[in-house]
Amino acid sequence: MARYTDASCRLCRREGMKLYLKGERCYTDKCAIARRQYAPGQHGQRRKKPSEYGIQLREKQKAKRIYGILEKQFRKYFEMAENKKGITGDNLLQILESRLDNVVYRLGFATSRKEGRQLVLHGHFSVNGQKVNISSYLISVGDVITVREGSKKSEKFKEVIEATASRIAPQWLEVDKENLVGKVVALPTREDIDIPIEDHLIVELYSK
Repeated sequence: MARYTDASCRLCRREGMKLYLKGERCYTDKCAIARRQYAPGQHGQRRKKPSEYGIQLREKQKAKRIYGILEKQFRKYFEMAENKKGITGDNLLQILESRLDNVVYRLGFATSRKEGRQLVLHGHFSVNGQKVNISSYLISVGDVITVREGSKKSEKFKEVIEATASRIAPQWLEVDKENLVGKVVALPTREDIDIPIEDHLIVELYSK
């Protein structure tokens, strides 16, 4: 499957805000957007007034880049959200938050969603005792996510847990950092999601 392989910091600069794509580096003065607060490219410093469509498009692109999803899958999630009961925008964010790579990141078992996706793909996690290596796997209430026994003692996870020690898991998750186990106690609500996405703009874009 196609995947963005260019510099992650370019995406943050294009959206004009930190998307926290590089884990702990984003919290330091090495963050590119802290030094160059303008879009990348030859004409990045030119200021243009965006159209209504442009504003909606940027919001969609921001959401895709935060969660590391390409257009085809993002549209699939939107259709799922549209067919569920409730507010489409809230449903969409709930689905995005329910991806296993995001849950792993939220639990503090990865320093970024990108790293979470890599760790899932490499088979480091089990869900309800079964190995799952699909990063887009959607979790459900009651699911237990565990770092597999063979991975718990690795230097990689020791470094990750140390780097994320101060991170607090959201209320819809329970985490045992000592045993590297997490549990989904509820599905996230809109109030639980702290990402600055104006989901109504995405709904307006896809509803045209």
